[in-house]
Amino acid sequence: MGLIKDIYSVSFYEKFGQAVAEVHPSFDKKKFIDTIYKGDFAQKEWKERMKHTTVVLHQFMPQNFVEATTLIDKIIENLKKNSFTDGNLAFIFFADYIEMYGLDDFETSAKAFVSITQFISCEFAVRPFILKYKEQMINEMVKWSLHENHHVRRLASEGSRPRLPWAMAIPFLKKDPSSILPILENLKNDTSEYVRRSVANNLNDIAKDNPQIVLEIASRWKGNSKETDGIIKHGCRTLLKQGHPEILSHYGLESTNIELSAFEIKTPTVKIGDYLQFQFHLNNKNEEPKTIRLEYAVHYKKAKGHLAKKVFKISEKIYQPNQLTKIERNQSFKLITTRVFHTGIHQLSIIINGTESEVLEFELID
Repeated sequence: MGLIKDIYSVSFYEKFGQAVAEVHPSFDKKKFIDTIYKGDFAQKEWKERMKHTTVVLHQFMPQNFVEATTLIDKIIENLKKNSFTDGNLAFIFFADYIEMYGLDDFETSAKAFVSITQFISCEFAVRPFILKYKEQMINEMVKWSLHENHHVRRLASEGSRPRLPWAMAIPFLKKDPSSILPILENLKNDTSEYVRRSVANNLNDIAKDNPQIVLEIASRWKGNSKETDGIIKHGCRTLLKQGHPEILSHYGLESTNIELSAFEIKTPTVKIGDYLQFQFHLNNKNEEPKTIRLEYAVHYKKAKGHLAKKVFKISEKIYQPNQLTKIERNQSFKLITTRVFHTGIHQLSIIINGTESEVLEFELID
C-alpha cells in the first residue's frame, strides 16, 4: 500500500492535464507538469502537494474567477467522461481552489460549491466562508439541505459541523449552534444514509458544547422513524460515553440490580506493544429483561503524571433475568500514531449503563 501523497503522481498529472487540455485549448500540459515538479515536490506531504497543485493550476486558469469556475465545471464533466471517477480524493484541489481564490466572491463561490461537491466533497473549503459571511453562508446551506442531490445535502450538514475533524473550528457555532438547526431538521428523514450519518456527527459535535440542545432534539425526534432514531443514537454517542443522566433515561438505561462480579485484570503488568487482558461476570438480577450498555474505561497515565479517561464500548443488548454472563476483553497497547503511551500505573473500570464500577490498577512497562 503506497503513501497517500503518492496519489499525486506523474501518471495522475498526465491524465488530468489531458482532460484539462481537451476543454481548455490554451492550456499547456507540458508546462503545467513541469511547473508542478519544479522545486521540492518530492519532499512535500499530501496536503502540501494538494495545495501546490491548486496554486499551479491557478497559473493556467482564467484570471477572472467566474470564468475559472465555469472552466472547472467543464473539466469535471470531461473527467467523468474519461477514466477518472467522482470521489477521487486527489481532486480535492478543486474545492481548495474556491477556498483560496473565491473568498471575496460569495455568489460565484456558493454556486461553485454546489457543482464541485457533487464530484469531490467541499466540507473543508466552506469553513472560511462560514467564518466570513456567517448567516449569509448558513442561509445558503439551509437551501442546500433541500437540494435534490445527496452530496449537496450532505455538504450542508458536514460543512456546518461546529467541530469538523481536521478542519478549522467555527467558534460562534460552538457557542450557539441555533442557526444550523434548520439544516438538521430538514435532513432528519433524509433518504441517504450518507447524509443521515453526517447529521448524527453534527449533533455529536453540538453535544460537546451544548448538550441540552441535543437532548431536546433527541426528545422531540424520538419515534419519528427508525432512521431518525438511528441518527439520535449515533448523535448522542458522546453523551452516552459520558454517562449523561438524561440520555441514559431517554434510552431506559438503568443500572439498578445489575451485578458485576469476578472483575479481574489477567495481565497486571503489560508491555508496550502487548495487550491488557481482563474479564468479569455480569448478572441481570431484575425480574424482567433489561437493556444493558456495557463499556470499559482505561485511565491512561499522561506525560505530567495525571490520568485521562477514555471510554470503549463493549456491547448494548438485552439481558434476561438472572442471566449470568462471563465477558473477556483485550485492550491493545500497540504503538499507533494517534496515541502516546507512558509507562507507570494505569487504571481500568467497567461501566454499566453509565455507572462506573470499582477501579483496578495495572502497570505499563517498556
